[in-house]
Amino acid sequence: MEIPLEIAIGILSIVILLYRWVIRNNDYFHGKPIPSMAVQPLLGSTGPLILKKFSTPEYMYNLYWKYPNTKVFGLFDALTPIFVVRDPELIKKITVKDFDHFVDHRPMFGNSENNNPYSIFGKTLFAMTGKKWKNMRATLSPAFTGSKMRKMFELVIECSDSVAQYFLNQTKEIHEVELTDLCTRFGADVIATCAFGIKMDSLRDPNNDFYDNGKKMSRFERLSVSLRMIGFKFCPTLMGKLGIDVIDRSQVRFFSAIIRDAVQQRQAKNIIRPDMIHLLMQARQGTLKHQDEKETDEAFATAKESSIGKANVTFNMTDQEMIAQAFVFFLAGFETVSTTLSFVIHDLVMNQDAQQRLYEEVVATNNMLQGKHLNYVTLQSMKYLDMVVTESMRMRPASPFMDRLCVEDYELDAGQGLKFTINKGTAVWIPTQGLHMDPKYYPEPEKFNPERFNEENKVNIDPMTYLPFGIGPRNCIGSRFALMEIKAIVYYLLLHFSFEANSKTPDPVILRKGFTLVGPESEMWIDMRTR
Repeated sequence: MEIPLEIAIGILSIVILLYRWVIRNNDYFHGKPIPSMAVQPLLGSTGPLILKKFSTPEYMYNLYWKYPNTKVFGLFDALTPIFVVRDPELIKKITVKDFDHFVDHRPMFGNSENNNPYSIFGKTLFAMTGKKWKNMRATLSPAFTGSKMRKMFELVIECSDSVAQYFLNQTKEIHEVELTDLCTRFGADVIATCAFGIKMDSLRDPNNDFYDNGKKMSRFERLSVSLRMIGFKFCPTLMGKLGIDVIDRSQVRFFSAIIRDAVQQRQAKNIIRPDMIHLLMQARQGTLKHQDEKETDEAFATAKESSIGKANVTFNMTDQEMIAQAFVFFLAGFETVSTTLSFVIHDLVMNQDAQQRLYEEVVATNNMLQGKHLNYVTLQSMKYLDMVVTESMRMRPASPFMDRLCVEDYELDAGQGLKFTINKGTAVWIPTQGLHMDPKYYPEPEKFNPERFNEENKVNIDPMTYLPFGIGPRNCIGSRFALMEIKAIVYYLLLHFSFEANSKTPDPVILRKGFTLVGPESEMWIDMRTR
């Protein structure tokens, strides 16, 4: 069957137009005095990651060493030009000194400007842009100070002790546990009580709706979610106009109902509870204000708040925006923090000398408490625990790279006469995984060595080379909470159990491939032996 000439010409014209649209920016870096990676049609330079040939940490590590003698180079993520910055001084310029040029994140899954009434992710602090982000950051920052964490710590301790007691109440001496399952269940219980105001016990009630919905929501590797992520990568504005969100509407409805019910009950009955819902209600009412605090024994990895976060601003938060902040808090705690916790425990399994030293610190701390529960101030004073967690996050940061969107043409001076323009609308990647594993900054980077972060050594570490929670005004607002949660459960478990390898313990841990959240590809089994 012959195709009519007119139709053939029409099809050919469409193909040519599409091809021209796809390659329209391919020569973007040709006029810049920096090297750039090869570009494949549609896939850009990130084809190996999009096609799941590497995990995101592996890709970012390889990216970092692509041009080892270069401070900055170019690539394409699909159709978008990206500047990869690997020099600490330039990182400081972009994320701190000249932050006003790089205020936003790249709109990967929609943002507040898409005007998508269905997008809960687009209304989170992470996705907000410009002045709206600044006002929301200033409004929420007082909820994450050390004083607020101290009040919330009792809730975290309840969950941590409950996990330990669950295993202690069993008669067997050795408990074979799968770390990802254990840590996500603990994380779900912590977030349930601290962010949603409800008490859960996901070990004793393994099929509860809260945990099941959280598990579904965090499965970003599902085909339906992968297709939506690809849609946002190529045409985010269209996805927003179509009302598509990266999070399933069924999970949005479930968690939204919990938050709305909690808020209504507290307003009706004047209930006050030291959790995130109460702090969000205060923020919404404008009664949550920044107060200068002198933090003592601050964890090394804690992200410091900037002047933007310390400004006293009242943000007129809508119901959906309030719900969205609880959502992102849930996603971070359920998936990211839980994965980091599982890596910390695995590192202790594979490094028994470090585990023994940490156990001695735990016992000494417990003896000092004389039967009292662990408190936030005492937790902060545990130096070796901080060193262990800090080193584990160096080796496997939850965010293997940072991104910033250039919101105004920026003349970058990279030194030695190297100057060029980063144009408005282009993005910057900072390969955290590469920096963390560079022997120039961390000798023998593949070795788990908490001593890198002892009192003598940590003062010599360039803060631009240790970025597990980001850097600058757009760093992670919840770093204190994440560190508190991880350290608390490690303390309680290690007090009662030793962590040991068994025949199913992976060594090394293989990470899931593709442009997805960092996590193990398969199960991580260990033994917990009752002391």
